[in-house]
Amino acid sequence: MSLTRPMGFSCPYCMAPNDVEVDEVNDVNQTQVLDCQICCQPIELTVTGSGDDLQVMAEREND
Repeated sequence: MSLTRPMGFSCPYCMAPNDVEVDEVNDVNQTQVLDCQICCQPIELTVTGSGDDLQVMAEREND
């Protein structure tokens, strides 16, 4: 059984759709920085919620 779940979000710079694997146990209430898969700008991702109600918030880094 996998503890990760594929989730999508839009890049806050270029609005392109991006995908990320979210660990339902370790990623909740954590912020991580990753680059957009299209424009390579740094994005701060925060995972909130629990169970089936997980949400990914994407913001520009240093805003």
